[in-house]
Amino acid sequence: MSTGKLQITERARKHKGEALHSLHHFIDNALLEECYRQKNKNSEAGVDGENWYEFDKEATVRIPELVRKFKTGEYRARKIRRVYVPKGDGGQRPLGINTVEDNPPTIEKTVEFFS
Repeated sequence: MSTGKLQITERARKHKGEALHSLHHFIDNALLEECYRQKNKNSEAGVDGENWYEFDKEATVRIPELVRKFKTGEYRARKIRRVYVPKGDGGQRPLGINTVEDNPPTIEKTVEFFS
């Protein structure tokens, strides 16, 4: 577990029930790379048509750029495409299709690691 991850984990445990703000100083290339590598490589392409393998070709350039944008406040997740999948009871469950870059293990899962 990375040092950043340990620091955020400790802060989350110490302040249970409180929102963690300003995590940007804990996010670095190594942490984002670790989250990205945990993504399902065989998942469908994102709304932009790019899959994990295509993103991986440029990951060494794109991850540092994503970290920079995240830390400077420039990061904005792209719009998602909403689709509905059938449920066993006959209803439908909403599902958001986003991009590999914006996919939970890349950004959202980073924060989830620490709770």
